[in-house]
Amino acid sequence: MASGAVLWFGDVMSAVPLRNNKAAASAVRSVTVLGATGSIGDSTMDLLRGARDRYRVEALTANSNVEALAKLAREFGARFAAIADPTKLSALKDALAGTRTECGAGESAIIEAAARPADWVMAAVSGAAGLKPALAAVDRGASVALANKECLVCAGDFFMERAAKAGACILPADSEHNALFQALASGDRAELVRVIITASGGPFRTWAPADIEQATLEQALKHPNWSMGQKITIDSASMMNKGLEVIEASYLFALTPDEIDVLVHPQSIIHGMVEFSDRSVMAQLGAPDMRIPIAHCLGWPDRIVGPSARLDLAKIGQLTFEAPDFARFPGLRLAYEALRTGKGATTVYNAANEVAVAAFIAGKIKFGAIARLVEATMNDWIRTGNRAPLVSADDAISVDHVARNKAAALLPQIALKAT
Repeated sequence: MASGAVLWFGDVMSAVPLRNNKAAASAVRSVTVLGATGSIGDSTMDLLRGARDRYRVEALTANSNVEALAKLAREFGARFAAIADPTKLSALKDALAGTRTECGAGESAIIEAAARPADWVMAAVSGAAGLKPALAAVDRGASVALANKECLVCAGDFFMERAAKAGACILPADSEHNALFQALASGDRAELVRVIITASGGPFRTWAPADIEQATLEQALKHPNWSMGQKITIDSASMMNKGLEVIEASYLFALTPDEIDVLVHPQSIIHGMVEFSDRSVMAQLGAPDMRIPIAHCLGWPDRIVGPSARLDLAKIGQLTFEAPDFARFPGLRLAYEALRTGKGATTVYNAANEVAVAAFIAGKIKFGAIARLVEATMNDWIRTGNRAPLVSADDAISVDHVARNKAAALLPQIALKAT
């Protein structure tokens, strides 16, 4: 079991509240959206747009898109707006001139946005840069809708521990983890047999391994079901994204690797299932639309009216399933290995994958070399013997930095082997 994770699961205390408490809902909630101009942020703002009487925007942040951030801040009357790029502070101030919105720039401003007094925070800043802002929201006991994988993949043990100690409420915003979040409410920890995370299989689900090896960037970006950013779409094609989700589920719900299964489900209608001791299997279904899990988090412990399409199973006709092919998609196998290794291995897995994907996008390696670079980086890191529990954000960021440097150093030989 993931050490350090202290969770509510049924009757056990946790930072993931699996029993609804209707009394917790308030009339008007203040919200902050970290990463407001990204794909998750865009879906969140769309939901807020449809429920203006229930929510007030405290703070919004973006990485570098000043124009989009200023437009949202004006539209929602945000009290604070922060841009991660410190060179764009004056541009942001100019764009918000005449408003009452305070402005900030740089890492400290993003953290300030998370620390401001919002009831609910969407943590959608991508990469390791999202860890410290998410912790700032956690440490003040906020409800945090978690869409940043790195918070758990790189720092799951102490992230969940700090959330529990601060009384923060962690709401899983990814479609798969949100599905498990809803299904787990049907039983208690002692009754759990396993959770099942579904995967579409991506664009290469039926491809031969030799063809996957040579896949182009254009082919990798043609996801059959979901419209997502470039990095996550490539991760879906390699199933690295599903590996990251396995790691996240372990920390979110205090599960061992053996309690987490992956099932390929090309239609992406069932997002997650939970099997209990009586062999009942509870599933959450919905159209492949990120606004559905985000709406669940935004409304929790109530439900809000969402704009997503109604699910028409008769029109879909059939739902199919198949076991994942670890030989075709070794990235998924590596995730389980990293999770079992522990002590920073999942941080290395994530960092090496980010370097590998960037290299693939830049045309430096073939698609099939992504998993090989991740495996080589993990093996090198394990051989060093420097593994130790991560107990702070700085620990996680340090391991992330070391892993990125090692992956970059290994990149030329991995690229050469693939030619």
